[in-house]
Amino acid sequence: MASARTRSALRSMGFENIRFALRSILVQRLRSFLTLLGIVSGVATVIAMVSFVAGFNDAITGAFSSFGTTLVQYQKYDPRFGGGPTGPPEEQRRRRNLTVEDAQALKRLNTLAAAVSPERYLNLPALAASTTFKNRKGKEANGPNLVGVVPDYAAANNAGIADGRFFTEADITHSARTIVIGPDVAEALWLNRDPINQELLVNGIPFRVVGLLEKRGSFMGGSADNIALIPFSTFDEMFPDVKNSNGDTIHIATVPKDPQGMQAMMDQGISILRTRRGLKAKDPNDFAIYTSEGQLETFRAITGGIAGAMILIASIALLVGGVGVMNIMLVTVTERTREIGVRKALGATRRDIGTQFLVEAVTLTGVGGAIGIGVGLGIAMLVRLVFDFPAAAPLWSIALGFGVSTAVGLIFGLWPALKAAKQNPIEALRYE
Repeated sequence: MASARTRSALRSMGFENIRFALRSILVQRLRSFLTLLGIVSGVATVIAMVSFVAGFNDAITGAFSSFGTTLVQYQKYDPRFGGGPTGPPEEQRRRRNLTVEDAQALKRLNTLAAAVSPERYLNLPALAASTTFKNRKGKEANGPNLVGVVPDYAAANNAGIADGRFFTEADITHSARTIVIGPDVAEALWLNRDPINQELLVNGIPFRVVGLLEKRGSFMGGSADNIALIPFSTFDEMFPDVKNSNGDTIHIATVPKDPQGMQAMMDQGISILRTRRGLKAKDPNDFAIYTSEGQLETFRAITGGIAGAMILIASIALLVGGVGVMNIMLVTVTERTREIGVRKALGATRRDIGTQFLVEAVTLTGVGGAIGIGVGLGIAMLVRLVFDFPAAAPLWSIALGFGVSTAVGLIFGLWPALKAAKQNPIEALRYE
């Protein structure tokens, strides 16, 4: 029974200390505000940065998933971000090109692959810029990405058909003037109309729209829906300069029959290409391998590095805030020396005095943490609304922000609390 009364008294004392601390904050508004600036800015930075990184990672994961998480693509050059003015390194330029024959060998020998898709891209800037896509009324699409493909493209790239059909082997054999377009192209040329069987002029050459791709959304700052696909053979007839300029190099996309067998399929594909190229066991691959999972890991490493740098900056702000809290609590102990003496004369123990000032410090930084969380969430929401940037603060980041702020109060409030607890009651009562 006595133990229960003791616990109740301690709880009551704790609540009283918190109320007293909140009253002190309200009475000394300006001083409290200046003290909490470091805490608020540090916690707000953590919350905002975690929101941006988490939202960006979710968006990137969703974007890569729309292309298929089991996609394995073989290409001449390593994937790069931003391109750069000098192009691929010399070592990569010396690599042998991937050819249609390589793709045919993979399709024939890779028993674990469900689809093998050789793809030709309109990657000559001048040619791409001069290529036009118009309807019969002269309305023009906004520079869609043109790709020469085979029927396996749809399965290898997780490209669903919303309306119409995809290419058949007959389209490839006869170099048909058929085209499959993305939603952005359909909207630009035939707003609110069915594009199937419409005529699309590519550089003035008429193509019949046979299929409409499912919407994928934006990806890496551009729209994945602004795309036009034509048969691989038709592409080579229309743009022989592309084939001649890059020495017949292509991208080869593959996807496994069993999602769990992605690594085994990739290993088998690498073995087939190395054998065709006569590479020895000690020789490195003379081709690049692109996987969605690999690119996701690269993006996460980049965003993780950015987050780490911002958290370091936030830690400095929290350290400055903690020093400010210690300073103001030491001033508070000095101002209330006589009060400490009175409390000790009335029977308060060292523990009671130390706990009071420690609770005040933790309450002070806790309030700063709560304000910082609100500011961080507000920044994330504002950026999301104004710039349409994905930002989503997970619950753990909010708990972490509040926990860190109270921990700062606990650490930096400890010395002032000990100083208050060690005050001599007689000297404290004499203090003026």
